[in-house]
Amino acid sequence: MQLKSVSRELALLLLGQINKKDINKINFESLLSKAIESLTQHWREQLDCCASKLEKANQELLDSELQEDAGYLKKSRNYLRTCLIDSENILNSLSESIELPRLLALVDQKQIRDLALQRVNLVIEKQDEIDNKLDNVMEGWRLNRLPRIDRDILRLALVDLLDFNTPTAVTCNEAVNLANRYSDEQGRRMINGVLRKLQNSTLKFN
Repeated sequence: MQLKSVSRELALLLLGQINKKDINKINFESLLSKAIESLTQHWREQLDCCASKLEKANQELLDSELQEDAGYLKKSRNYLRTCLIDSENILNSLSESIELPRLLALVDQKQIRDLALQRVNLVIEKQDEIDNKLDNVMEGWRLNRLPRIDRDILRLALVDLLDFNTPTAVTCNEAVNLANRYSDEQGRRMINGVLRKLQNSTLKFN
């Protein structure tokens, strides 16, 4: 991960720990600890879910073989294949996320901290403006109907466009990467859809 990517991910984790009223009382070390704890819990839950699905798929496969039903066996194998693909994606994302605490320990922590807090500050200070711009491209949906993690991913993406002049393609790619790691399937589809509309919109970012 590059420094900006690390700061972006850290900003997302920090946003999940604070409110607007807390912005002037941020204890970075305490929030960082909570953020990493949140990250650990997230992946523990993902791995537990993955293990549960694999166990169910394995049982279905065994049951189908005992029944000697070709159609049921094919269905079970397809389900198992899907579970294995999901497991691979989770393990790949987990591998990337494990790098975050290590990188924070090895690289310039102050620079990462400053970039992350700058992103957090911008999201909080400009939240009304950001949310209005996002609502304008959501066509029938409202941002406040999305889970907080999805809202924060989109807000950080817009901060990249508005304040960091990050190229749209890079912004979308980074947001999709975060969605793949922290959101569910429905959230990923929604984020992808909003990002595509942002990318194709004539909305002026200034």
